[in-house]
Amino acid sequence: QCTEPQKLFNIANELLHTEEAYVKRLHLLDQVFCTKLSEAGISSEVITGIFSNISSIYCFHGQFLLPELKTRITQEWSINPRLGDILQKLAPFLKMYGEYVKNFDRAMDIVNTCMQRSSPFKDVVQNIQKQEVCGNLTLQHHMLEPVQRIPRYELLLKDYLKKLPEESPDRKDAEKSLELISTAANHSNAAIRKMEKMHKLLEVYERLGGEEDIVNPANELIKEGHIQKLSAKNGTAQDRYLFLFNSMVLYCVPKLRLIGQKFSVREKMDIAGLQVQEIAKQNVAHTFSITGKKRSLELQARTEDEKREWIHVIQATIEKHKQNSETFRAFNSSFSQEEEHPPDSSIASTSSVESMPGADGGGALGGSDSSRKSSKSKRDKEKQSCKSCSENFNSITKRRHHCKQCGAVICAKCSEFKPLADNSRHNRVCKECFLQLPASPCSPGVEAVGEQKKRLAAEKQSILAAENSLYSSYLQFLEKGKTWYKMWVTIPKSEPLVLYLQGSSQDGRSPRPIPLPGYEVSLPGSGEKFDVKHVFKLCQSHQTLYFSAEDEELQMKWMEILTKAAKGETEDTAEGLSNS
Repeated sequence: QCTEPQKLFNIANELLHTEEAYVKRLHLLDQVFCTKLSEAGISSEVITGIFSNISSIYCFHGQFLLPELKTRITQEWSINPRLGDILQKLAPFLKMYGEYVKNFDRAMDIVNTCMQRSSPFKDVVQNIQKQEVCGNLTLQHHMLEPVQRIPRYELLLKDYLKKLPEESPDRKDAEKSLELISTAANHSNAAIRKMEKMHKLLEVYERLGGEEDIVNPANELIKEGHIQKLSAKNGTAQDRYLFLFNSMVLYCVPKLRLIGQKFSVREKMDIAGLQVQEIAKQNVAHTFSITGKKRSLELQARTEDEKREWIHVIQATIEKHKQNSETFRAFNSSFSQEEEHPPDSSIASTSSVESMPGADGGGALGGSDSSRKSSKSKRDKEKQSCKSCSENFNSITKRRHHCKQCGAVICAKCSEFKPLADNSRHNRVCKECFLQLPASPCSPGVEAVGEQKKRLAAEKQSILAAENSLYSSYLQFLEKGKTWYKMWVTIPKSEPLVLYLQGSSQDGRSPRPIPLPGYEVSLPGSGEKFDVKHVFKLCQSHQTLYFSAEDEELQMKWMEILTKAAKGETEDTAEGLSNS
């Protein structure tokens, strides 16, 4: 039997070995999949949409966390048997995982679309998947690794704390690490559950030979199984297979295959309007029927229990679909008037009018029609994504709302509730309006709203405040395809490896975090020309961020600080700043 110290070492050793395997997976995603797709001419927008900030995650684990774990566990454990102090350094990088997990659903959609519509993309991915390093797993499986990693840290830390003596000097750090990691693990676990559903759909899609486009986050597989279909002509039983989803039933015929069961879809029946009922047939047991808008099927189960289960599950799915449909109808009708009269409906797009045929006055009617179409198209495009976070809306997990003050189209996450002057109830407003609107003393619940406003402002200021920063100043900022604009740039003392950007004209918006490990800090290349002086840049994978300082001294100072932070040198950075 192992002693307690030996058990702690075994947990630490397991953490090291799993971390080494994890870094290899990150290398596969960033340096193989990402690089090969880029070399094949796949656009940077698509690659970033799929892999998000995987380069930051890879650089942090490969260059910072893994080397520290390796040194501690293989060289220092006999004199310093601790894990908590190292794992607590994960804290600033939980934001990186938040960004990756938040983008995960969108990334899956892009991969599925590109695999179906882009031959170069499909060829590159399939060629890599055939290699031994992939272990016969798909790109989607490997993309799930970062989502699964934080829950695994959580499990290992819980096990570690169970065996750690109460008086251990590592207990405080280990408990703090667990608290931080558990919060992030909750987000990852939600993404894992979604991914498991997607994998089920992908498996069914392959078994159907790609006949039905069922791989959609809104689809959910409820039940599947063999069934007998009774012939309408002579009553003979024929082998069939049913797939029950939350929105449809696929009635299939098994294909003759030596390896792996495949099916051909014979009938697709919508849950909307579907009916299921038990039927009694002479000399035939365990029968029931399902009736859709176009066809009715008489089916036979193998046992009475199996028949009852099919009837129960199908009926429950029908009822749930009815409830959801009624909810959506009520939801849609609640803002249908807003949709018909959007806030910008009276604003004509002059540039759209001028660019249309007939806008010179020779075809006034045509120009007017074109203007309306262009304006409507622009509004429709704007309504497809949230004004604040730019994420696309969908009818289930990302619903669309309107700010009752400025009319902006926003998601629930980017909104707050506030009493307005024209009524006493709480109204949904965007965060910009929430911070700008004065409180109404006669409105109920105003104290709670005021406290919420104070809390948001305090959180924002605590990050941006110079006294809470290792280093901060105003810099000009430029991102690809945009123009220079002034930003307040800071590295907080609480997060010494994260750079925060806050636009001076963006009051109410959360500061933008940029985890620094893995970035390269340099001066612009000879071919990069700018109108401003004292420019330096942050580069990582397919992303480049430019900054311009007021003078050369500030430029050099920022480059020195960022270079150290990019290497994970937190203590050196703090010492360097305190001595300057």
